[in-house]
Amino acid sequence: MFANVLVANRGEIARRVIRTLDRLGIGSVAVFTPADRDAPHVHEASEAVSVSSYLAIPELIAACTRTAAEALHPGYGFHSENPDLARACAQAGVVFVGPPPEVSELMGDKLRAKAAAEQAGVPVVPTFSEAEAAAPGTPYPLLVKAAAGGGGRGMRVVDRREDLQSALESARREAQAGFGDDRVFIERFLLRARHIEVQVLGDTHGNVLHLGERECSLQRRHQKVIEESPSPVVGPELRARLGAAAVALARAGGYIGAGTVEFITAFENPAEHYFLEMNARLQVEHPVTELVCGLDLVEAQLRVAAGEPLALDQSQVLLTGHAIEARINAEDATRDFLPAAGRVLAYHRPPGVRVDDAIEVGSVIDTSYDSLLAKVIVHGSDRQMALSELDRALAHTTVLGVTTTTGFLRSLIATDEVRTGQLDTGLVQRVNLPPGPPSETVARAAALISLRLLSERSGDEPFARADGWRLGGQRARSWWRLAVGGGDAVEVVLTGDEAVAVQPSAADAFTLIFGDERHEWTYAEDGDTLWVGCGGWAWPVRHRDADQSEAGQSGGDLRAPMPGQVLLVPASVGEEVHAGDTLVVLESMKMELAMTAPVDGTVAELSVAVGDKVGVDQPLARVEPNGSP
Repeated sequence: MFANVLVANRGEIARRVIRTLDRLGIGSVAVFTPADRDAPHVHEASEAVSVSSYLAIPELIAACTRTAAEALHPGYGFHSENPDLARACAQAGVVFVGPPPEVSELMGDKLRAKAAAEQAGVPVVPTFSEAEAAAPGTPYPLLVKAAAGGGGRGMRVVDRREDLQSALESARREAQAGFGDDRVFIERFLLRARHIEVQVLGDTHGNVLHLGERECSLQRRHQKVIEESPSPVVGPELRARLGAAAVALARAGGYIGAGTVEFITAFENPAEHYFLEMNARLQVEHPVTELVCGLDLVEAQLRVAAGEPLALDQSQVLLTGHAIEARINAEDATRDFLPAAGRVLAYHRPPGVRVDDAIEVGSVIDTSYDSLLAKVIVHGSDRQMALSELDRALAHTTVLGVTTTTGFLRSLIATDEVRTGQLDTGLVQRVNLPPGPPSETVARAAALISLRLLSERSGDEPFARADGWRLGGQRARSWWRLAVGGGDAVEVVLTGDEAVAVQPSAADAFTLIFGDERHEWTYAEDGDTLWVGCGGWAWPVRHRDADQSEAGQSGGDLRAPMPGQVLLVPASVGEEVHAGDTLVVLESMKMELAMTAPVDGTVAELSVAVGDKVGVDQPLARVEPNGSP
């Protein structure tokens, strides 16, 4: 086994790999950019080396040499599937913890991988040339897909022939930005389908086996939000078929290490399945397989890379119970999952479950990297028990200071479709989920907490009291005008008696009683903003004076709905536009968002240029509506 391993990644996967290295008594070397100097993975590693970028291969190899690292673990994302990194490692005498570069080239190119799958007898989704896709009679919808990379980037669903060209251009830009490769292809898009994948392991002695399947159908923007193992619709017979197909492909490609073969299946009949792609790396959702199989996949990767044979054969692979993983992302689910940014003011992990995370109090979340902050993973004796445990865990997860998807995930797993296992890749886009407690409840909680904080700070001096206290003992009423999450102002009137119902329950929490309901609310102050959280939900709450404008803007104004960088400005001042025409294209966390004209009219103002960084609600453009005086 190795003495020292360099982890060429950041965030939760770097911490995950370091955890296994520590358990095995192997020295860990972290790399970090200047922005990540104080990141958790840097402090937890045995030693750390600064690099200009996680993509700088020469610097990664130099860091291995400098620290005498015998192996390099790439994690996922970045260069994890880049054969150039594997070759650079080989040239430097460093073991790459992953498949040989030839295998990464084959499986990392989705077109070549599809051809290999066909040769191995695995059914594949039909593809179309650009000319075929544009020809009359071709059935839509179609899917434009990046030939390289993964994570749902560089993918566009095209419903109409007229939208094909713009989808191709947008997918190429996103693929180039995310993977350095702008090649895309077009394939049939199944209107209602499941996404099921199989974990495989191969060693250098010719052994290949599978570890069952994962259900990954709950997605937004082609990226997974919840994964589970086993799938609620896969029985022993289908599991054996899917596993055999995955092993056949891995054998045909000479696969070594941990990899995942992904399938798209018909919703009504999962036995009708097609090869989607193979990820030649560890997957984000690997913990659910670990929990049902009782294995450490990072340890398996390391042992295979060290030349050891697999420690078990297919007959020894047993799935026990049910595991589910929920991804907590820095995104606003109420605004179509747009990226969010901020500084973590408070963070509470749920007790008694596995949490793979990358944040701590003080962490700054920007748009430079992926939006994934943490993964909450649970295990139960059956699926219903696991779902109940996940709901409890999410309810006890608190992140204040940056908007996350935690509350949304609780609402999602409470739907009848999820509870009964009726999952498909379009479900998240179709379901109407409650946005959490109403703004009136949140505003009242924020007002009560603010009143209590004012009382505590005023001390015992009666004439300094700011909480409505009176000499006669009867507290005065107080009036509050608060905006919850950037929405319209909510009027709150508190009676003196209500403040008595606020009881401290932790250093940053109060227990509030509304009627017959009693809940713990966490809080954190950030200037003139009070963040409050309850049951997994969190909101920024701000005071709003009566003369302040509401959140809505005039009909022709265009503002940034997310932090990011200006990628394109296809419009120009004075240009006549129609509602829906693209004026500005933003990029955030490697995702593109086209900002369109809100009304028909003339572009009167463009406030940004290509390359500018923008914040939430920053003015981008103004359209003078037709018929304006």
